[in-house]
Amino acid sequence: MEKIKVSAIQMNSKIGDKKTNIEKVNNLIKRDITEDTDIIILPEVWNVGWSPKNFQQSAENLNDGETMNFLSQTAQKYNSWIIGGSIITKQNGNYYNTCPVFDRKGELAAAYSKNHLFSYYGCAEGSFVKKGDSPVMVNIEGIKVGLTICYDIRFPEIYRAYRKAGADLLVNCAAWGLKKPIPWECMTRCRAVENQTYLVALTQSGYIENDEWNIGHSRILDYKGETLSEIKDQKEGAMTAILDLKPMYEFRDKCRCIDDIRESYEVKSV
Repeated sequence: MEKIKVSAIQMNSKIGDKKTNIEKVNNLIKRDITEDTDIIILPEVWNVGWSPKNFQQSAENLNDGETMNFLSQTAQKYNSWIIGGSIITKQNGNYYNTCPVFDRKGELAAAYSKNHLFSYYGCAEGSFVKKGDSPVMVNIEGIKVGLTICYDIRFPEIYRAYRKAGADLLVNCAAWGLKKPIPWECMTRCRAVENQTYLVALTQSGYIENDEWNIGHSRILDYKGETLSEIKDQKEGAMTAILDLKPMYEFRDKCRCIDDIRESYEVKSV
């Protein structure tokens, strides 16, 4: 496909309440997703909310579980690919913050586990889940999509690796805190610009717990860093954009930054 229609759902999750959160997503998709949407994207830990101490009790098997079954059925119902934000999975006795991807038939096509875990300022994600082994890029009907989750955005190396591997679209599914607006604004836009790639920066909105809030302000950015669609405030709903690959590749041909990357950047101290 030369063009792809992408919709992303910004929402506020209720901590530890899968049933309520699944019902909310179902209603938001029913209300806001338009026909012929190729990819539906959800935010990080949308089914249980951002509360690492509660992660393990919410874990599901990658091949089964309430959330996984819902995502599979929704993909079939809307004939859309679903990038399922992230859920907590249990694999071989370990827990992971995992982004599952379902194809239009509801089959699990890929799964990426968060490579960088946020464990600062009183947060201890790394105490409850294990980091994933590697980046995962999924081929969605010819369009290569690089998957990342929240804190991954602080590591340009993973995005550069996707770009070198041929990524057309980068996705960051997050539950980003309200107190960090400048990093969210700057780093999401930079990842799009420096890699000349479309980027979906999707985060939760609204209250978390213990006087903490999600930032909201999700955006779909083009390969020059320009905003195609956004949700500026804390409201819940979908943002949608049609991504046209042809002008992106024409731009890359004219400005071949990727060719100027050096094999080594060894620092010489003097």
